[in-house]
Amino acid sequence: MKKIKVEKLTKEAFAPFGSYYDMANPEGYALCGELHSFYPDRLLTHPTTQMAFSPITVKNPGEIKITQVEYHTTTCEIIMPLNDDMILHVAPPSGGKPVPDYTKAFLVPKNTVVKMNACVWHLAPLPANVDELC
Repeated sequence: MKKIKVEKLTKEAFAPFGSYYDMANPEGYALCGELHSFYPDRLLTHPTTQMAFSPITVKNPGEIKITQVEYHTTTCEIIMPLNDDMILHVAPPSGGKPVPDYTKAFLVPKNTVVKMNACVWHLAPLPANVDELC
C-alpha cells in the first residue's frame, strides 16, 4: 500500500487539480458600500454549467485508507469544509482509469472553497481533527 503525505494547500501544488479561495479571509479588489464589501466572482465554474449544492457529512475513519475514487466527466466539483479543516485526496485526469501512484492529499483549511476540475479523481473529503466533517 502506498502512503501519501498530506501537503499544505498552495495554489501551485493544487493547480493541476483545480483552484480554491479562502472565503473567510477575502482578498483582492472589492465593491464597497457604506456597510459592505463585496468580492465578486472569486471562484468560477464553467459559464454554461448549472451549479448544484449538496451537503455532506463524513465520519473520521481513524486510519485513512483510500480504497475508492470517482470523477465527473463533464463538470467540476466544488466543496468547502464548514466545521474543520479537511483532507482532500485527488489524482489527475487519466482517461477513465484510476492512477493511484499519482494521488496527492491536501490539507484544506476550514472555510476554504475548493474547485476540482472535471475528470480529477477524488472521493469524499476526510475530517482532519473532528469526529465528523460537514
